[in-house]
Amino acid sequence: MAAEGILSNLPSRKGRIISRARGGRRRTRRIPRRRSNMKREYHRWYSHRLGMDMGVVVYGHWGPPLVGFPTSAGDEWELEGQGMIGALEPLIDAGRVKFYSVNSVNWAGLYNKGAHPFHRSYMQAQFDAYIREEVVPFIWDNCQSRVAISTMGASFGAYHAANTLFKHPDVVRRCFALSGVYDIRGFMNGMYDDNTYFNNPVDYLANLSDGNVLGQLAQCDIHIATGCGPWEHSGPSYRLSGILNSKGIRHSLDDWGPQGGHDWPFWKHQMWEYVTRLF
Repeated sequence: MAAEGILSNLPSRKGRIISRARGGRRRTRRIPRRRSNMKREYHRWYSHRLGMDMGVVVYGHWGPPLVGFPTSAGDEWELEGQGMIGALEPLIDAGRVKFYSVNSVNWAGLYNKGAHPFHRSYMQAQFDAYIREEVVPFIWDNCQSRVAISTMGASFGAYHAANTLFKHPDVVRRCFALSGVYDIRGFMNGMYDDNTYFNNPVDYLANLSDGNVLGQLAQCDIHIATGCGPWEHSGPSYRLSGILNSKGIRHSLDDWGPQGGHDWPFWKHQMWEYVTRLF
């Protein structure tokens, strides 16, 4: 798989704007300006599974790989633009982690209210396959090793971070799911199909009986983060934790109390603590 458009240690063009056609409409986004000398590479390739170009931003020289998913409307630049990368920069520079920020297809999938619900669930299934069959091999090639991968995400990114580990515990061994929702049936207008089921953690985990998969999950480090801070709703996190408990899947339900709010300052603080303690 060839990755195109690599940028390494080059200053960003301040305010550069990229417009790209998506689903018959143009989407404009601003690439964040560089604020440091931290190594940053940009890789982009065409995914036949998704029928579009997809980008990955890589931060750091070395370290165990940590994949970051954006929130519902974000892209591969969101985590940098919202300050998450800057907050973790000393740890990235020190080689504690090598950070891979990926794009999403939420706009074409579960959040695409103009599409048939089965198209939405199909796009989510294709995105899951893109992560496993394209991003994971890219990371291994970039790290020059078939190393275990961690994931993180906040809000709807937490769903992707957790779903990716639960679906692929053979390659993803740790996740940080911050302020997430783990039931996608609300996006399906009352409809349901196999793609919904196999990408809906509260359903497929509740019925999981495969001893091999359960054994792989037992070796994972799963963190479900929530709290009682501003705009946070802890119910989905506690529900997921209850399902994991019912299947004997070891995990940490991390209730941060007032420090568990649904906003970037809370998520940056949580990730700093996680990476500092666990990597």
